[in-house]
Amino acid sequence: MTQSTSVTTLVVHGFLDDGAVWDPVLDSRTRRSPAVVAELAGMAGRPDAAGPYTLARHTSDVVDLVDSTTGPLVLVGQSLGAQIVELVATQRPDRVAGLVLVAPVPLAGTRLPADAVAPFKALGGDADAQRAVRRRLSDAFPRAELDRLGAAGKRISAEACSATVDAWNDGDPAGAAASEVTAPVVVLRGGRDPFITAELLDAHVLARFPHASAAAVADAGHWPHVERPGTVAAYLDELVDRVSEPTRGSGGGNTAHGVSEQGWTRAFARHSATAFSEALAPDVVLRASVLRTPVEGRDDVAAVMGAASGIYTSLVFTHEVRHGARTYLEWDATLHDGTEVSGVTRLVADEDGRHVEIAIHHRPLDGALRFSDELGRRLEGRIERDRFHRA
Repeated sequence: MTQSTSVTTLVVHGFLDDGAVWDPVLDSRTRRSPAVVAELAGMAGRPDAAGPYTLARHTSDVVDLVDSTTGPLVLVGQSLGAQIVELVATQRPDRVAGLVLVAPVPLAGTRLPADAVAPFKALGGDADAQRAVRRRLSDAFPRAELDRLGAAGKRISAEACSATVDAWNDGDPAGAAASEVTAPVVVLRGGRDPFITAELLDAHVLARFPHASAAAVADAGHWPHVERPGTVAAYLDELVDRVSEPTRGSGGGNTAHGVSEQGWTRAFARHSATAFSEALAPDVVLRASVLRTPVEGRDDVAAVMGAASGIYTSLVFTHEVRHGARTYLEWDATLHDGTEVSGVTRLVADEDGRHVEIAIHHRPLDGALRFSDELGRRLEGRIERDRFHRA
C-alpha cells in the first residue's frame, strides 16, 4: 500500500487510450505530489484484460487503486474517465479531496443513436481509423502520440471496443440527478472540441455540479491533456494546492486576527460562484483594476468572482475597517503561477446586508495584468474577453 501524507493525484484515461497519455501533464506539474495511473480493462494499456467492459467494472478497478493508497486524492478523468472518477468519488467520498473532469462525457451518457456510435464500435484493432478519429476530434494532437496510440490500439479487441462504447454512451442512472460529489470540482473543456460541446457541457455536466469551476482550454479539442498538457497541469496544480494546504489565517480560516468572517470571506474560502451569489444584491456592480469596464448583475459578478477565487492558491484578509454601509478589506494573496499580489476591496451593502457595490484594487501592476489575462481566459464564452487586460 502506498503511504502518503500529501495529496495523491490519480489519473484515468478515456476511450481507446492508455495511462501514458497523462505523462506530459504529470511531468508539467509544479507540485510533484504522488501520482497513480489507471489502466482501463480492454483499452490500449490492458488490451488482454477480460471483460466485462462496463462502467461498473472500470469503477471497481479504480476503487481498488484508491484503496491501495492512503491519504486524500484528487481524481482526474478524461472523457469516459470523467464518468468513472465521479462514480469512484461517490463510493469513496472520505478519500476524495477534489475532481478534475477533462472533456467529460456526461455521467448519464451521450445517448447517441446506433448509427452514430457504430463507427466508434468498429475502431477495435484498426490503427488507421483510430488515428482518423483522433485527428477529427482534436485541434493539436501531437503526431508522435498519434503514432504511439495507434500502435497500442491495434491490440484492442472488437469486443472490448464495442462494449466500452456502450458504457460511455449509455452512462449511469446516477447521471440523471444532481451529483453526489461534495469535493471541489474543476471542469475543463477543449475550446475546439466538437464532441463535448459547450452546450452539452452546460446542460448535462455543469448543471449537475452547481459549485464547480469551469474553463475552456484554448486551441484544444477532445484531448486537452494531450494537446495542451501544460495548461491542464496548471489547473491540476491549482486544485491540489487548494485542497492540500489550509489557507493561512487565524483558526485555519482566511481571515487574520481582527478581521471578521462574513459572506465575502467565506465565499473566497469556498471558491464558488454560488457562494458569492448568496452575498450579492441583484443589481450589484463590480469595478476592479483587473477589469477594463465594470461588470453588473448578480449572475455575472458571481461568475467573475467564482473564477477569480480559483486563481488564488492562497488569500488572507489581513485588515478590516467598517464605516456605515462600507467595509474595507486589505488582503495578501498568491496567484496560481506563484506571483504574490495584494490589494484592497471596498464593499457597499444594502439594508439586507447584500453587496450592491464592489471595488477591488490589485497591486503590483504586472501581477494585476497577469491576473486579468488569466481571468479573461477562464471566463471565455461567459464574459466578453475585451473586458480584461492582456498580459
